[in-house]
Amino acid sequence: MAADRPRTSVSAWKPPVPGITEVFHAHFTEHAYPAHTHDTWDLMILDDGSVDFALDRRRHGASSAASVLLLPPGVPHDGRTVTAAGFRKRVLYLDDSVLPQRLSGRAVDTPVFRDELLRRRIGQLHTALGQAGDGFEAESRLSFVRERLHLHLAATRPRRPGREANRLAAELRDLLDARIHLGVTLHEAAALLHARPTHLIRCFKQTYGLPPHAYLTGKRIDRARRLLLAGHRPAEVATTVGFHDQAHLNRHFTRHVGTTPGRYGRPRASSACASTTS
Repeated sequence: MAADRPRTSVSAWKPPVPGITEVFHAHFTEHAYPAHTHDTWDLMILDDGSVDFALDRRRHGASSAASVLLLPPGVPHDGRTVTAAGFRKRVLYLDDSVLPQRLSGRAVDTPVFRDELLRRRIGQLHTALGQAGDGFEAESRLSFVRERLHLHLAATRPRRPGREANRLAAELRDLLDARIHLGVTLHEAAALLHARPTHLIRCFKQTYGLPPHAYLTGKRIDRARRLLLAGHRPAEVATTVGFHDQAHLNRHFTRHVGTTPGRYGRPRASSACASTTS
């Protein structure tokens, strides 16, 4: 009987989110990376298993429990499985618009963070990146990941909303209302309103009780409901209100309304019967 082959599963893609050059998901049972370097930052979380790696000739270990690995650009590193079960990992390759290379020194000294909040935010970002058309949400989540990484590497504290919170929130809401169909990137909004992206999100959530990407999605769903009831087809409605495609509309519409756009627009059977007997 032939020996079982080592199990390997790999997926990779380039998301349309500034600052992320590649998303890489993998399951390895037997694998050893040779020493190599990247031009980008390597931000990794483990969903299962453990890894052993060397960074700048110093060995480190990490397991799936709340660990975040950050490997800086240009620094040699390797990696290998530790147990027969291998490991599952999710990796983001980030360019220096997210983290400048001047912060590399701290990452070389401490490449493994025990930070449950950061790990949760990275997981949420991966989820957003896996959903086509949710660029605004992914941008928002990347901003909070970036802020947390800067906290580790440069000891900078996030700015909390102050007196200007309501004003900034109202200005962002007006911008989102004006761009329901076309949309707006988080960095474009931050530049227009002269605010840091994470500060802008905090102000909005403090004022309105939900993050701006959720507000924009809700506005699009409201507009979609009106168009569906007026007899428009779901595929047409999706692009009209600013969703990437019909599948993107279906996912959010079902979560918000509890049924699909196709079912929502259908006349009730009782209404149909009443109209034929009157």
